[in-house]
Amino acid sequence: MLEALQEGLERLDIQAEQPLCTAYLRYLELLAKWNKAYNLTAVKEPEAMLKRHVLDSLSVHTFIKGEQCLDIGTGPGLPGLILALAQPNKHWTLLDSNVKKTRFLQHVKAQLDISNIDIVHSRAENFQNENGYTTIICRAFSSLREFYSASHHLLQDKGKLFAMKADISEKELSEVKQLIKHVEINELNVPEETSKRCIVIMND
Repeated sequence: MLEALQEGLERLDIQAEQPLCTAYLRYLELLAKWNKAYNLTAVKEPEAMLKRHVLDSLSVHTFIKGEQCLDIGTGPGLPGLILALAQPNKHWTLLDSNVKKTRFLQHVKAQLDISNIDIVHSRAENFQNENGYTTIICRAFSSLREFYSASHHLLQDKGKLFAMKADISEKELSEVKQLIKHVEINELNVPEETSKRCIVIMND
């Protein structure tokens, strides 16, 4: 696992420092343990979690700008917690409406002593933050239109929305283009992943 993690980090141009590697491996250990009781993810094996969760989340790290970031529908911390560990200069709010998942995140935060995350149990459309965010991201939050509708009230001026997707239909793209001026699609290169992955960037 350590070797696969180090190789993946290097391919993503992230320094595979020992403290970071230790944190990710501990996260995977906790996720696998809690998953048996709380079904936090459909992925069961830690090796698969490394590729499909940790490395997939980190594949967007070069796109993330600004210091105030929000992960909507974070689940077990994907991608926000994973990115927060890699980018300690950024502050992340991890938002999810599932109390079991936010409890897991509070446990991980305590166990790994992570200082640059806040965990919020709420639906995105009900959450308020008067300061707003420079970056709002989602990894598994239904359609682009629904993501925009649930989150745009939390975006700072010149902030950006990021949606990690496997596939996007022309219908889904056309619907969101009616709501926001700029929509850009970038392909993601996830180590050891053969299926298509991309990130959609949206801003006014």
